[in-house]
Amino acid sequence: MASNSSKPGFCEGARTLPVKRVRAGQGLELMQDWVADEVPVALEYNGISHAVMLATPLDLEDFALGFSLSEGILSAAHELYGVEEEASELGITLHLRVAGEAFARLKERRRSMAGRTGCGLCGTESLGQVARNLPVLPGGQVLQREAISHAMAQFVDLQTLQQATGAVHAAAWCSADGEVQWLREDVGRHNALDKLIGALARHTVDASQGFIAVTSRASFEMVQKTAAAGVPLLAAVSAPTSFAVATATRANMTLVGFARQQDLVVYCHPERLALEHLSSAHHAH
Repeated sequence: MASNSSKPGFCEGARTLPVKRVRAGQGLELMQDWVADEVPVALEYNGISHAVMLATPLDLEDFALGFSLSEGILSAAHELYGVEEEASELGITLHLRVAGEAFARLKERRRSMAGRTGCGLCGTESLGQVARNLPVLPGGQVLQREAISHAMAQFVDLQTLQQATGAVHAAAWCSADGEVQWLREDVGRHNALDKLIGALARHTVDASQGFIAVTSRASFEMVQKTAAAGVPLLAAVSAPTSFAVATATRANMTLVGFARQQDLVVYCHPERLALEHLSSAHHAH
């Protein structure tokens, strides 16, 4: 996505680079284009290096907290005492000071896990480590299906980094009526969700009273992180995987895919959505 007059003069989390553009097969244009930043971000707990993720260097305090919560290293936000950011030529190191109980859990985890990268489950050494115990989310609240389409419609205007670069995902927490209240962006879909979870925890938002919408597919890890945050519904613009559906089913989470304009597909626990005008079809999409 090359630059044009509608793009900002400054965009945090991106930089301009000289490019050569050909549009519609006509002519060659020399110009400046916005490119999303992507840097290695290392997370270090009480002096012990744990993970290195490739991420957009924005909202890193949210990222540190959200990653720690969604990965089960912290049981609550108060177990994080502080985050110090250290930049170098190699990337960024986040120095986290955590409570003794959290550090003990991390050391236990490290005894059975070789490491982790941004590709998903790299470093997981056994099948039993993949799916952690997740809370069974309570039922009760029923959302109107229009709330999801209303939330998705707001992404275009709220994704400033995506508007500039065309290279990032977003995760947003929305109120029950579909108003986007919190949104975070990152080159990695998991990172965007971790940043969102961290922001909700830092601001003591009762995340169970709304839902999360993401601009990506709904992978197993996206479902697991959402359930760990206590959010009862995840809506994705693209498809889920079978493992994601199975995980959401087990956690009593409503999983929605292909949420685009007025369309959506509910893969499990449809009782949380007011769905009308049902018709039978051989294929969902």
